[in-house]
Amino acid sequence: MATGNADLVDPGWASRTSAATGIPLRALLGYAGAELAMASEAAGCNIGWSTLAALGRIESAHGTHTGSVVGDDSVTRPGIFGIDLTGVSSARITDTDEGRWDGKADIDRAVGPMQFIPATWETWRADGNGDGIRDPQHIDDAALAAARYLCHYGDLSSPDSWRRAIFAYNHLDTYVNAVAQAANEYAGRASG
Repeated sequence: MATGNADLVDPGWASRTSAATGIPLRALLGYAGAELAMASEAAGCNIGWSTLAALGRIESAHGTHTGSVVGDDSVTRPGIFGIDLTGVSSARITDTDEGRWDGKADIDRAVGPMQFIPATWETWRADGNGDGIRDPQHIDDAALAAARYLCHYGDLSSPDSWRRAIFAYNHLDTYVNAVAQAANEYAGRASG
């Protein structure tokens, strides 16, 4: 049986924090498990579960966007796919994966609960549940990949590094501010 990052999370903490924040338990286990995994993998990063949860909230409503659900197997179904990145109402990103991750062979679109562009997924993809498969629709895999991506920008306990990392995730100051607000809200609810 595969064991993954979610198994690192204290079940009592997860249950209490899910109730206090409104984050679905399975998504919260993915975020918190990624934080704990990164504490061993990149101790100087200092990524917090609340940052990952804030991204998950903004990117896909914790895997529930357009009626999707993170199942008992931690896979988001139906899969979450962003808009076609044609350059009309977004940046233009031509196909980088021959449709492997996003089902589109002519253009790219973001995939999964953490909304990775296929080329970014290829660089940072992760196996957060230890099953030998790296799936952007799997909350543990996606949360760990997002954590690794953000940690690439340095010590996230530094406000400047944190803002730079979140800005790299989505190049809008309003996005960075929204993530900060959501992360602070979640941390406050969890400790209150």
